[in-house]
Amino acid sequence: MEDDQPAPAADAVNLFGFSPRWWSGPEWKRTNEPAEEPEPSHLNTFNSSGMFHNVSPDKLSVRYVGCGQHGYDVGAVQANCPAPTRRIVYYFEIKVKNAGQHGRIGIGFTPKEYDLRKQPGWDPNSCGYHGDDGYLYHGSGKRYRFGPTFTSGDTVGAGINYAFPQFFFTKNGELVGNVVKDIKGPLFPTIALHSQNEEVTVNFGKQPFLFDIKALELEERQKVRVLIEKEYLTPTVSVQIIRSYLLHYGYQDTLDSFDVESESMHPQVTRENGIEEEGCAYALRHRKILRQLVKNGDIDSVFQKIKEWYPQILQNDTSVISFLLHAQRFIEYLRNQELLEAVGYARAELSRFFPIKSYADLLEETMSLLAYDDPQKSCVGYLLEDSHREYVADAVNAIVLSTNPNMSDPRNYLYSCLEKLLRQLIACFSQRRALNNNEGQELRLPVELEINHGSG
Repeated sequence: MEDDQPAPAADAVNLFGFSPRWWSGPEWKRTNEPAEEPEPSHLNTFNSSGMFHNVSPDKLSVRYVGCGQHGYDVGAVQANCPAPTRRIVYYFEIKVKNAGQHGRIGIGFTPKEYDLRKQPGWDPNSCGYHGDDGYLYHGSGKRYRFGPTFTSGDTVGAGINYAFPQFFFTKNGELVGNVVKDIKGPLFPTIALHSQNEEVTVNFGKQPFLFDIKALELEERQKVRVLIEKEYLTPTVSVQIIRSYLLHYGYQDTLDSFDVESESMHPQVTRENGIEEEGCAYALRHRKILRQLVKNGDIDSVFQKIKEWYPQILQNDTSVISFLLHAQRFIEYLRNQELLEAVGYARAELSRFFPIKSYADLLEETMSLLAYDDPQKSCVGYLLEDSHREYVADAVNAIVLSTNPNMSDPRNYLYSCLEKLLRQLIACFSQRRALNNNEGQELRLPVELEINHGSG
């Protein structure tokens, strides 16, 4: 048989979408390792107006060494990287060790190519709170009274609220005020000094902040929650969304209990709300039985029932569902510590899947269970967990739904109405972030809902 054989074309539904561990190696690695977002940790000594300031060896303190006699004798320094954006708020603080001759210290945010011989806020696309006059500078020629001045001994903070785009500033643990953030990033935390003997230290979060940033985060989350709760969802809709989920996955006993409880709580709830149940109810009793058999590890009975009820499903002996069921039967032998039987089954039933490239990663992990004395504690131990049986049961459920002649959209086999709503929520959230320059907290749901694994 030729190597790298393609997957059978007859599979109308990509069953690998149910478990991210079933995806290809690179795809699983990409989703399993969340992208790290760099955070500022120290001052950047390479991009700075070095002739006017001196940064300490630990890069967390800066002292003005110029004369400060001219307008552009500013000694500004940025953080080593821009403020992270995939969160609700970002914040940092400085401690004024010495306000120097005039206390012309500024704190704020500037873009990467900013002229560091100017205070933050003096040029466009920057914002800064200044200690000598308490003014907020917000772009070329824009300044206004904002808060109190600050001097030696004071702790001053600057932050970005991404939930309701604003810059905000604090003094000695108290919020001074905020201003609309109408500047696109990336933006770097920036400190500026402009008179003799000025010196500050910076805290990027390695030490506790004087300002309670966690309380602010909680407050902003609560504001978002209030906005969400203003959108009323009628009992009719909510009940039917839950019913469709239970119907879709064949949880008949749970559905019956839910219906009894719903009737007592919402006796007026009707089912005329646009949610189609007929397709979800298709083969409900069969799907319930098959799910329970998979969860019990009785794969032989699953094969028997499918051949009896839906023989067309297993006509292609190299289809995805055939592969998943045979792989699970092999796994059940190992769960029962029947090693010789597992090896014999692999030779008889799994060998035909080896040339099919799309099965290679999962098949390799499945077979590698044989290499461990205690496979449950190995890197492929997840295959022996009950959750893996659930994924196989979901695949069987979907393939049975696919036999419904009245259901033409493959997405209806894979996802319930609830999951479709969640996927739509992800799409809307992503679009909202895109409109906000991709800034703000990301919505993270299980990756199998975030990535589209519809028809292949």
